[in-house]
Amino acid sequence: MGNGDIRVRGIAARAGGWSARHRWAAVGIWVLFVVLAMGLGSAAGRVDVKESDQLKGETHTAAKIIEDSGIKAPAGESVLIQGKDASVKATDADFRAAVTAVVKAVEGTGKVTDVTSPYDTKTISRDGRSALVQFDMRGDAETAGDRVEPVLNAVKDVQKDHAGLRIEEIGGASMQKTFSDAFGDDFKKAEYSAVPVALGILLIAFGALVAALLPVALAVTAIMATMGLMGIVSHLQPMSDTANSVMLLVGLAVGVDYCLFYLRREREEREAGRDAGAALRIAAATSGRAIVVSGVTVCVAMAGMLFTGLAEFEAMGLASLMVVAVAMVGSVTVLPALLSLLGERVEKGRLPFLHPDKRRARGKRVRSAEEGSRFWSAVLRVVLAKPAVSLVVAAGALLAIAAPALGMKTQQLTLDKEFGNSLPIVGTYNRVNDAFPGGSEPAEVVVKAHDIDAADVKAALADFRTQAISSGASLGPVDIKVHEAQNVAFVYVPLVGGSDQDKAEKSLQLLRDKVRPDTLGKVDGVQAPITGQVAGSHDFSDQLLGSVAPVFAFVVVFAFLLMLLSFRSLTIAITSIVLNLLSVAAAYGILVAVFQHGWGASLVGAEGVGAIITWLPLFLFVILFGLSMDYHVFVVSRIREARLRGRDTKDAIRHGVVTTAGVVTSAAVIMVAVFAIFGTLSMQSMKQMGVGLAAAVLIDATIIRGVLLPAVMALLGERNWYLPKWLNRLPDFTHDESPEAVLPPAREGERAGV
Repeated sequence: MGNGDIRVRGIAARAGGWSARHRWAAVGIWVLFVVLAMGLGSAAGRVDVKESDQLKGETHTAAKIIEDSGIKAPAGESVLIQGKDASVKATDADFRAAVTAVVKAVEGTGKVTDVTSPYDTKTISRDGRSALVQFDMRGDAETAGDRVEPVLNAVKDVQKDHAGLRIEEIGGASMQKTFSDAFGDDFKKAEYSAVPVALGILLIAFGALVAALLPVALAVTAIMATMGLMGIVSHLQPMSDTANSVMLLVGLAVGVDYCLFYLRREREEREAGRDAGAALRIAAATSGRAIVVSGVTVCVAMAGMLFTGLAEFEAMGLASLMVVAVAMVGSVTVLPALLSLLGERVEKGRLPFLHPDKRRARGKRVRSAEEGSRFWSAVLRVVLAKPAVSLVVAAGALLAIAAPALGMKTQQLTLDKEFGNSLPIVGTYNRVNDAFPGGSEPAEVVVKAHDIDAADVKAALADFRTQAISSGASLGPVDIKVHEAQNVAFVYVPLVGGSDQDKAEKSLQLLRDKVRPDTLGKVDGVQAPITGQVAGSHDFSDQLLGSVAPVFAFVVVFAFLLMLLSFRSLTIAITSIVLNLLSVAAAYGILVAVFQHGWGASLVGAEGVGAIITWLPLFLFVILFGLSMDYHVFVVSRIREARLRGRDTKDAIRHGVVTTAGVVTSAAVIMVAVFAIFGTLSMQSMKQMGVGLAAAVLIDATIIRGVLLPAVMALLGERNWYLPKWLNRLPDFTHDESPEAVLPPAREGERAGV
């Protein structure tokens, strides 16, 4: 595997060389691109995912009927009136007075409509202790939380006059306000704190303010540009706030990582005695190429989300793909230009206590890049001396960590599981569900007919109401609201099972498979899709489950092909996939152990969850498979580079792992710290996402890259570079990674420490 006569033809090397020669032009083009993207995105405006596009199946059909009819469903509210003592009944005079007072109080706010008494609607619990006053908020349901406070205050005033009763409000608007007040800024604070955390870690890693600011500046500008592009692209693929948040996370992670890889290599070459131009050319041909390979692989992984058929996932996948592509392009274009402009000034703002001057003195470096990290040098000595033992121990440990994932249970988290008992409204939610099973989240049958007032349609609606209760799917009351002008009716069916998702889904299936066909299904021209929280959760899970195989196949197959073409080695491609899958499996195992079985759950405030939220496993697979490639491509590229320069395989492994240990550790610490911030949020879904991502990155950067990868490669030896002859016809994306190919012949001693 010679290296001296290979011509550099890599796109990263050419881009870096052009940028270094035309630095002001490169910086200007980047700034213009960011400004234009933001300006055009702002002018175009962002189109968000519509309710009717969220899911396929019945949920989609129901949302489409509502959307086409122009009916704006109001935010429904309920006031629970319940005797604190078992002897208190809804027939008592004080109870009746409280109901009357609540009706009068909420009507007096002028913010509500369609107020109903439980004595008229029969919304009195079977034990006679509880009743519901129901009403709708005036105006747009999406902003009802902003208008509900006077109503909440009116209900609280009634409570003060009836000490023997529990009088509490719950509904779409009140929950919206409660969660906004308690957690509205939670996620934003986490997003905003991610940048200072990353900057702090980079300061420690580089010991210089300017060098630390560069990766953050690149990541932030890439995120800003992508926000603008999201506005433009949203007219073809609608976006969402969730997609925006995921884009920010991924953009910060890869933007900082790519810049870190490039900057570290350029700095290393300068410390080895190269002049500034030579150091930049080497960084472009080596780390630049690794960034391109990694970036394309991550983009492919993110593109896997487009195969789910779920609008939210498609938005997240496209947004993440765009920010990775933008960060990748920025890393290999504007970064070389900035480094060329700054020169030695990249060391400005040095922090002596973090990076002593003696480490900077020319010719008096404490440790060379070749020597790398003392810790990882010691680890590598053991791993390379006993690779088989290291492989068995590390793989065994990860398989043991992954084992709990075999019993993974996924479900949509109910309110009490999502937020625990931290909010009073969660207690109200539980009490309503206990008194009126399924009443807080009823199934919603959207009935569309040619003539909703036709006798056969009215008879079918009445039959449906009767059979919904007689079949055992509901305990009632079943409420029907007819919109004559639109020929649409809404049937609200409280499901037996209530907040127990599994039991509620059985009740839903009974409605869909038996009650509906026997009633509404017998009337020609009637559509009656069943939606609601339970139905949406069920349909989402089914659709997600159906997309697992195509997403998995797409990501794995294309990542395999990219690694095969980029490293011209069948062995490297296979081991890359296997190691990445192992790190994802270990992350799954940790999630199940903590959030499902409760092992160590108190450490992250996750007691009593008992399940993994439905969307997380597939989301984690795609994100982690992509991000894991960052480290893998970077480390293997360095190993291959050393091999190209004539080292034997074991020495190349030692060189590659040890010399990249510092940058991989820094990058991993940033990712773990940023993801861990989300593990501290109050919502269990965010905790699960943060813990899963942080754990996987930590495992990937330590056990996988520091132990398993070198152990496997040491055992394989020359077989690491195996490529069957029949695969030689494949395109060659390897290019050259050897510094000698981008430099004129060096003087004696110039290459020390490279």
